[in-house]
Amino acid sequence: MPAYYSLTETEEAVSRRLGSIPIRREALAAVSNLHRAATAVRQHLENSALRVADLTWSAFVVLWVVWIWEEIETRHAAAEAGISKGTLTGIIKTLESRGLARRSQHPDDGRLALLRLTPEGVSLMERLFPAFNDEEAFVVTDLDAEEALTLAESLRRIVTHLEEHGEERRAKLRKENPAPPRRGGRRRAE
Repeated sequence: MPAYYSLTETEEAVSRRLGSIPIRREALAAVSNLHRAATAVRQHLENSALRVADLTWSAFVVLWVVWIWEEIETRHAAAEAGISKGTLTGIIKTLESRGLARRSQHPDDGRLALLRLTPEGVSLMERLFPAFNDEEAFVVTDLDAEEALTLAESLRRIVTHLEEHGEERRAKLRKENPAPPRRGGRRRAE
């Protein structure tokens, strides 16, 4: 489902709301458009390539991570997929019930679980990924090959910057402005 307001309408509303507040508008535009693009791409892929396989975005990402790594600890699969361990548990149950993945106990540490695709899961990914990639190509149709690679490199630089410096920045911000306890009952990460 596309956003209710167009990108242009949203940008105009943001400009009106922010008025003369001193902010870095180029950073706002970049991150806002990154978020909006990610949402639009996710929705498009869920409603095109993934719909045929009856997969949510998160389930597909988990399948992708496990397919790429072949076998992975569940905690690492959650981190790579960008989801919580609790969310991963629900996804794994669904994938197991569909015969696409299986969990096993880690041979060296019984407290850990490993995740692996079944032959059916591997077969699904081998059939599904070319169609998924066709939709990725559709998403970037308005970019030529060089522009697509430039975009990919720019996004890679953002991810690398956050991987290298994000935790230090967050620790500094937490030290300067301790967050109040969460109301939802979850403990705050330190």
